[in-house]
Amino acid sequence: MALTIHQSIRPGQVWLDTKGERIQAHGGSMFIENDTFYWYGENKERTVPGSGIWHWGVRAYSSTDLYNWNDLGVIIPPVEDDPASPLHPAQKMDRPHILFNDETQKYVCWVKVMGEGAHDTQASTILISDSLLGPYEIVRAGLTPLGMSAGDFDLVVDPDTKRGYYFFEKVHTDLIVAELTEDYTSVSGVYTTHFPHPGPPFTREAPAHFERGGTHYLVTSGSTGYFPNFSEFASAPDHHGPWTILGDAHPDDPTRTSFRSQISCVFRHPDKKDLYIAMADRWLPQLPESMPNVFDSVAAMAQGAPRPEMTPEEAQQMGAVMAAGMGENTAISDYVWLPIRFDDDRPVIDWTDEWTTDDFD
Repeated sequence: MALTIHQSIRPGQVWLDTKGERIQAHGGSMFIENDTFYWYGENKERTVPGSGIWHWGVRAYSSTDLYNWNDLGVIIPPVEDDPASPLHPAQKMDRPHILFNDETQKYVCWVKVMGEGAHDTQASTILISDSLLGPYEIVRAGLTPLGMSAGDFDLVVDPDTKRGYYFFEKVHTDLIVAELTEDYTSVSGVYTTHFPHPGPPFTREAPAHFERGGTHYLVTSGSTGYFPNFSEFASAPDHHGPWTILGDAHPDDPTRTSFRSQISCVFRHPDKKDLYIAMADRWLPQLPESMPNVFDSVAAMAQGAPRPEMTPEEAQQMGAVMAAGMGENTAISDYVWLPIRFDDDRPVIDWTDEWTTDDFD
């Protein structure tokens, strides 16, 4: 098979690896080491309707240009023979994040585990390895940090103090910023609480942190399952805040759906002066561009208001949208990677059909 060669990033288009196969690194993150980019995330290749498979481990890819990605395989495999394992394909493990600990010289990976049942408490599993690409060993499972049900999250290391921070959604209520222990495998007990909300769809989930010029930024999404909604930027002088809400991250998107995607990670390009890239998943690419805004409908009902009035055509479309979403064929989910521009100190994400890193100094 001929190698797939890309010369640009095309948001929302099917992205193939150098073998010509779909990239499977969803809810993904970026690790940069030795002038190489490592993109890793949920392997959804077997997550098709009716399979009962939420994930097939954590898969990693490498690149030197951000366009062409070599498949490095599954670095944290699923545990097939133990239904109680947090890594069993039905246990709903997702959103892996990896840190390197300078003191222990270990790579530390945290994953979120929702559990097989609909009402299970969401918890964290922590693994360590001597290599970024594994093998990884579970050192802690079923962690409910600070006694809380922990949902979507991000991990951050302060480059100066080497202190680790765990930004996580206290499920369906607040966003918590908790400090990690020195070995990054648990929480120390120091934490702060932010962005209180009464519940979905208002709850802020999928936090992604980055720092620029001494200012901390956080982008989060609302809670509407796999249906896209508007992302929201906030800024602060410190990891613990106080956080100031800056508004919609995609102000030129009239649908307020973050260009039908959900951001999972923001990283700075190490060889560019001011290039920050937002990595996002288009979980349901089958949804129409003109889809009704699910967030507004759910929010209205959550506040006790009637569902916003729709024409019969809109109601039919919404029904089709909901039916398509319930299929959850995330094996064909696409990616929306876009650069962030800064309007003074306010980050903004604009749409572009195609871009390259050469567009930036």
